[in-house]
Amino acid sequence: MATGQKQDYYELLGVAKGVSEEDLKKAYRKKAVQFHPDKNPGNKEAEEMFKKVSEAYEVLKDPEKRAAYDRYGHAAFQQGGGPRGAGGFGGGAGGGFHDPFDIFREVFGQQGGGGGGIFDQFFGGDDNGGGAGRGSDLRYDIEITLEEAAHGVEKEISFRKLGACDHCHGSGAEPGSKKTTCPTCRGAGQVTTSRGFFHVRQACPTCHGSGQKFEKVCAKCHGEGRLNETAKVKVRIPTGVDTGNKLRSAGNGEAGAMGGEAGDLYIVVHVKDHEVFERQGDDLYCEIPIKFTLAALGGTIHVPTMAGKASLKIPAGTQSGTTFRLKGRGMPHLRGGTQGDQLIRVQVEVPTGLTSEQKKILEEFGRISGDTDEPMSKGFFEKAKKFF
Repeated sequence: MATGQKQDYYELLGVAKGVSEEDLKKAYRKKAVQFHPDKNPGNKEAEEMFKKVSEAYEVLKDPEKRAAYDRYGHAAFQQGGGPRGAGGFGGGAGGGFHDPFDIFREVFGQQGGGGGGIFDQFFGGDDNGGGAGRGSDLRYDIEITLEEAAHGVEKEISFRKLGACDHCHGSGAEPGSKKTTCPTCRGAGQVTTSRGFFHVRQACPTCHGSGQKFEKVCAKCHGEGRLNETAKVKVRIPTGVDTGNKLRSAGNGEAGAMGGEAGDLYIVVHVKDHEVFERQGDDLYCEIPIKFTLAALGGTIHVPTMAGKASLKIPAGTQSGTTFRLKGRGMPHLRGGTQGDQLIRVQVEVPTGLTSEQKKILEEFGRISGDTDEPMSKGFFEKAKKFF
């Protein structure tokens, strides 16, 4: 694309020319969230892209404007170009494109305010304006054992975060300091800047959108209302949790700016691999070796479970690889009410290092049983004939 040439609107939004209204809106939402100034503070390139995608969406969402754009391109919105003569769609008195934040609010359903606020839904807080902004949500990854997941456990976790200043109690003002009207925005909480044909409203940089300022800011936090601290929180992890489950600890995220509401803490659970059991949903699987005499003659063995030892009856003639099920001996369901099963696969051990007496007994057993070098199963022998 040549220097100074405007980028194609469809290309900006990443859609094809015949895109439906619904898919066009989805594409704009994705791009608008990606480049919104609240998500990219101080990033001029992202701000410019936000304006461009908003301009592109404003044109393409209007059937009449889109038809003109498809026929004339950007010339449809330049002075003297397009089907309406002087001014086209974008020229003339009262013409031009709208504030990109108006387009954003129209799509996301935000009422009033500047460019912020709506991002509480997407990014867990608004630290870039809006006065007493909500604090950011935080994530903490915790690793627990399978036993702890089965029985539940309480853990104390420690992490760094922005907490409310203990000197000003989060207000950002020196105790006893009075509030005055902000001289920059004159109490409006917003300032408007003009950039070409765009008029951008933003939270006031002096009062952060509150419309007021204190005569004297807190000497400890310098008006922020927050300080870095090490927080300790006790977390109750319920029975049945699995890797990837999230627990929410309300109000234990970062403190809000200037006394705003605190964010939440989200604890993401990771369950360690177990040396005996493999978990699949609420069921537990394990493999247990048994003596070949037990497999042949049958008997009862004790097997490990999450609730201690359990008895398992092995029928005579059990083959290696046979799986047994212990009902209700698996993991508890996270929401209660049900319990998974434990499945036990047995592997028959072949004895090694036989004594001469043991060999004699086995040889006699083989002779009596009519053992040969051929497979014992007639069915298998019949199937194998085709290979010989």
